[in-house]
Amino acid sequence: MSKIRVAVVFGGRSGEHEVSCASARNVVAAIDQDKYEVILIGIGRDGRFMLPAASRAVLDGGPLELGGGGLEVEGEPVSFLQDPSRHEVVLGSDSRGEAVDVVFPVLHGPNGEDGSIQGLLEIADIPYVGSAVLGSALAMDKEKMKVMFASVGLPVADYVIVRAHEWAIDADRLLDEAAWLGFPSFSKPANLGSSVGISRCTDLDSLRAGIEEALRHDRKVLVEEAVPGRELECGVLGNEVPESSVVGEVIAAREFYDYEAKYIDSASTTVIPAEIPAPVEEIVRKYAIRAFTAVEGAGMARVDFFYQNPGRGVVVNEINTIPGFTRISMYPKLWEATGVPYTELIERLIQLAIDRHRSKPRPESMPPPAGLPAGGG
Repeated sequence: MSKIRVAVVFGGRSGEHEVSCASARNVVAAIDQDKYEVILIGIGRDGRFMLPAASRAVLDGGPLELGGGGLEVEGEPVSFLQDPSRHEVVLGSDSRGEAVDVVFPVLHGPNGEDGSIQGLLEIADIPYVGSAVLGSALAMDKEKMKVMFASVGLPVADYVIVRAHEWAIDADRLLDEAAWLGFPSFSKPANLGSSVGISRCTDLDSLRAGIEEALRHDRKVLVEEAVPGRELECGVLGNEVPESSVVGEVIAAREFYDYEAKYIDSASTTVIPAEIPAPVEEIVRKYAIRAFTAVEGAGMARVDFFYQNPGRGVVVNEINTIPGFTRISMYPKLWEATGVPYTELIERLIQLAIDRHRSKPRPESMPPPAGLPAGGG
């Protein structure tokens, strides 16, 4: 029996390029080499796809930056071409194509987690791990995500949206509206992850600076009230009938869990399972699945919460549809504590992708309605 060929796509143009590369290393190391053949596809900061040989060089100890230097000369841009006979993707050009059976995007942030590459794979009719276009886009946009959460009765923090064109016209008015949330508050790009571009704002001056910093990363900014309390996280796994993991707690080494606290400062710690009352754990796990279904999630996600006691109890913060897979990432740790080891987790995600692809309707194979000619009008 031939191995299933899995294309692991990593890198990308977002500010989380390095995190993506680190996640990909761990996915490749954990995947069952007896069952799967791994094809690596790196995406440079310039957005160009790299051939597998150059991509492998990066994960085998080359620089985290894709493109530039020897790697740029060695690799060539790669295009996605459909093989209609196999419903697979052909990578490469001329006669050097390589067909794969399923794509595992290990891309964080814009152009990877927001529905962009998912749309490309939908057009090519290729199975892929994780949420589809709608679920990815809703989860990436923090404003739309909160709207969906509220629509299914999930508790969320109060927030104000600041758009770049409005800020340029009347910054003082928007500053006053955002200050209504009180201090401290947090300003963050609406479409970014891994706590990039987030500022803790303690007065009007720091709020103005925080909004302007977030606008460097996105044209839409979310200013959110601070919810004091413990930071909890829960993993979700599945398609139509998702499961939730045990609950973990993040104890940040800094004022809040920013990029440095996540990936640089080793003093940040995690506790799995979190030391919380059983009824609270039940609520968090139930809310995680509700958040997942609210945004039309599929495959995997990590849902983050605040827990305030006494006070507001459990508040949903956000959902990540392509959670980190680095050695310190919570998502694989949560599932390992739930009884799903890393290698099994990767295998289940691949199978979920294949199952979802097989089950989706294929209108192109159906006959036209009576009275209409075949081939469309």
